[in-house]
Amino acid sequence: MLGDMKKRVIRYRLTAGACGLLAAYLVLALAAAQHHFLPLDRSVRAWVQPMRSGWLDISMETVSFLGEPAGLIPLILVASAVLWRASRRWALLLPVLMAGTGVLQLAGKWAADRPRPNAAPWGFPSGHVLSLAVFFGIMAFLLVTLSERRRRWRVSACLACGAAVGLVAASRIYLDMHWLSDVIGGFALGTAYLLIAIGTTRTLFDRATPGAADALIEPLEASPPA
Repeated sequence: MLGDMKKRVIRYRLTAGACGLLAAYLVLALAAAQHHFLPLDRSVRAWVQPMRSGWLDISMETVSFLGEPAGLIPLILVASAVLWRASRRWALLLPVLMAGTGVLQLAGKWAADRPRPNAAPWGFPSGHVLSLAVFFGIMAFLLVTLSERRRRWRVSACLACGAAVGLVAASRIYLDMHWLSDVIGGFALGTAYLLIAIGTTRTLFDRATPGAADALIEPLEASPPA
């Protein structure tokens, strides 16, 4: 069982991390609302666009599809179905949390109203990166806390989740759908939301079933070395 002190430390770290990310997002959002750009925005675009080619376009479009509703919704449904045996609470909560990302990105895009590099509207923040940062962040958290596999396997799975988010972020810049700051903003807002969601759900689960929050951490501490 986690002691009260340890629970407070974890809550503090989650809250501090979320506040730091929200502060970074707000700085980027204020700049985006005034149609300002990071120094690297234009240079990264100028570096990436000459690399475009037919076969790479197809690959990047395929990767980017993960963040589209047609790609993301099946991912959520499959993940919820897989989670049903391990944790029915998370199986039901996952679609709710992911619906929240849709609200977040619409609000953020409406507030900033900055065009994309290709002149299409509503570029900031990147909705693809925001949504997938939350989805794969939750998957990584649950892999660590619910899985009974060896730590090496769980670390590898978490790295794969991070790589998926990174690839989608790169694809959005490559396809000229977002500036670098759009991607960073989406990641910052999505990760802040993720940390708040994890902290809130752990607290609510523990109140509903004392010790439930502890059970989400104990598998990591008790797992055998890699």
